[in-house]
Amino acid sequence: MAMQVRDVTVVPEGDGVEVKRLFPLQRFMNFDPFVLWDHFNIGPGRGFPDHPHRGFEAITYMFDGGMNHKDNLGNESFVTPGGAQRFTAGSGMVHSEMPAEQGDSNGIQLWINLPKRLKQIDPDYQQVDDAEFPVKQIDGGKVKILVGEGSPLLLKTQVVYQHVSLDKEAVYKLALEPAMRGIVYLMAGQLSVNNDVIKADQAIFIEACDLLTFKAKEGSEFMICMGLPHGEPIRQYGPFVD
Repeated sequence: MAMQVRDVTVVPEGDGVEVKRLFPLQRFMNFDPFVLWDHFNIGPGRGFPDHPHRGFEAITYMFDGGMNHKDNLGNESFVTPGGAQRFTAGSGMVHSEMPAEQGDSNGIQLWINLPKRLKQIDPDYQQVDDAEFPVKQIDGGKVKILVGEGSPLLLKTQVVYQHVSLDKEAVYKLALEPAMRGIVYLMAGQLSVNNDVIKADQAIFIEACDLLTFKAKEGSEFMICMGLPHGEPIRQYGPFVD
């Protein structure tokens, strides 16, 4: 088992936006199969105007506010709190993401690489609203399943993606395929992950682990994102992943 704790880095992105980024950064570009992790908080009048993508999939998951999506495939939608959108860029698409007109829009954007054999598939889009995601109630907390068991949100890569809230001293255990690797990202509180402790705005990177045990040192809210790596070279050029 290997684990490493990292802090977020605040970077400019889009039109007047600053995001808390785990990667890509000059010193840490990706974590196969994942190629971008941004925690954004966007005010009205800012956002991400029309821009192209290819070669990966992305999930935008909203905590607060909302996000307007529009693309050259003819999709136009508004993602509300607790909801998510997934696009598969494949051979290429153009889209925009602009926040709600009032208040702040807070969420996570995650990019997942496509394997080489799927780089040229047709682009695709999916929206899933809050009420459609399964939620498991556990002792002292809850687990919302964004990707995985029972979730309608579909990816081309095998991924476990969960939004977890735990009360102080509550424990949650998650069994994994040992080949998976990924991230636990803490938004609020203080959390023990196996034998490591992380604080808000920190993430722990995990591989070669078949069981994760989470214990909240105080009330905590966090994301779990684990996936099977493709084991292929990742070439990132701005909005493109070839």
